[in-house]
Amino acid sequence: MNKKFGLIGYPLSHSFSEKYFIEKFERENIPDCKYNLYPIEKIEQLSQLLADNPELCGLNVTIPYKESIIPFLDELDENAKAVGAVNCIKIVKDTETKASRLIGFNTDIFGFKQSIKPFLETQHHRALILGAGGGAKAVSFVLKEIGIDCFFVTRSKRAGNVEDQQIENLFSYEELNENIVNAFKLIINASPVGMYPNINEAPALPYRFISHSHLLYDLIYNPNETEFLKRGKSKGASVVNGLSMLHQQAEEAWRIWNK
Repeated sequence: MNKKFGLIGYPLSHSFSEKYFIEKFERENIPDCKYNLYPIEKIEQLSQLLADNPELCGLNVTIPYKESIIPFLDELDENAKAVGAVNCIKIVKDTETKASRLIGFNTDIFGFKQSIKPFLETQHHRALILGAGGGAKAVSFVLKEIGIDCFFVTRSKRAGNVEDQQIENLFSYEELNENIVNAFKLIINASPVGMYPNINEAPALPYRFISHSHLLYDLIYNPNETEFLKRGKSKGASVVNGLSMLHQQAEEAWRIWNK
């Protein structure tokens, strides 16, 4: 029997996941496995999707459902529970009743940690995280584990997605100035700003204060070099996109689905 895997989110025009897994199945000679995109306009459509695709064994979850998916799950892995965001679901079938249990995981944590570690230097002891959604939560979880202080940057100080205890570590874009940018040598874009097809957009940072001692990391991998990274590079900063994170989290998802 064919095993099906896939990605849910909306829209999904930005995703490389389907291509990644199809190539993986061919390269590693993995038979009887398929990976499809499932763009759903509302998270409530998940139940129907599962009913229509009984062969599904696992799902990746992307924007905008990494947090809103949680009430639809039966169980959460410890890391996913701690972060409050899920990007990987393992679907476990009861052999007798055929009922499905949905278990949520967060492979962004593993992917981000593995991809950023080689680039961290001594000056990267404080981080600005742009955004406050599921990706931002995974990023802050990893950085705090490493011992890096995190501050969030959002369009408004009234950021509903940021946990209450993190409110004091919150800037609006309007507050960013030379002193703040100089104090945070690690800046991570965990927002969708600059993602395909809006490739000319960039987070509203005062880029003139970026220097060669900064590291700019973008969770976005499509386009390969976002406007955020281009502007950082023009000021001499080191820049990293999210492609390695994608590969790492995808492999971790595959491990979870098959353990």
